[in-house]
Amino acid sequence: MLGSAAEADDAVQEAWLRLSRADAAEIENLTAWLTTVVGRVCLDMLRSRRTRSEAPLEATAPIEADDDPERDAVLADSVGLALLVVLDTLGPAERLSFVLHDMFAVPFEDIAPIVGRTPEAARQLASRARRRVQGGEAARTADPGHPISRQKEVVDAFLAASRGGDFEALLALLDPDVTVRMDPAAVSLGGDFATRGAVAVATAFSGRAQGARPVIIDGSTVGAGVWFGENLGLVLVFTITDGKVTGIEALADPQTLAELDIRPAAGASGG
Repeated sequence: MLGSAAEADDAVQEAWLRLSRADAAEIENLTAWLTTVVGRVCLDMLRSRRTRSEAPLEATAPIEADDDPERDAVLADSVGLALLVVLDTLGPAERLSFVLHDMFAVPFEDIAPIVGRTPEAARQLASRARRRVQGGEAARTADPGHPISRQKEVVDAFLAASRGGDFEALLALLDPDVTVRMDPAAVSLGGDFATRGAVAVATAFSGRAQGARPVIIDGSTVGAGVWFGENLGLVLVFTITDGKVTGIEALADPQTLAELDIRPAAGASGG
């Protein structure tokens, strides 16, 4: 959660002190109580770190060496030094939501009160963090070249086929098991919450995307933005694997959009 063994020790110590002061008889679920307390302590520490504009003590070597080399090796393998570097680019609430859900399988209903959001908002935080983590991993493992440029080629082709109602071209760009998911705000604009399969997705997007423009999301993912007047109203986030669109996430919740770093892609133009 913190990327620092020293800060992790501090967080555990603070949680232990709070537990020692609590009435154990009033704690119905000790595991949930500890998860909440440790999560909030970590969240406060991450926010304090960002406010001070300070890096963690072990920023250049997040796994702190001790007298047990075997333990260090196991810890480095399980957490991943590269992952910790990417996690440092996330906001505190994003980082907490992602780590608790994806690494510890904590339900979003339990994460929501820790980060002070609704379960759906916590889900969006984790989803956005996951995209940034995956984008960071892709940048480290990609072949020489410009992975964002390759993503943009696929997104440009998708938007052109969508605007032109070219069903066959859309189908050729989609993975057979492609999935579209929409947040509740996007559903209110029209559409199904989830659509699966290349034929269904191609049908849903054929003749659409008239005002969509390619954008770069959080510096690592190519998507499409739709503006209503001067306001960004909808963002489509594309997951692309081996030149095929494997997933599209439609986001329209104003709070979610406000927290995204959305920038026009080079050469972007309206449809």
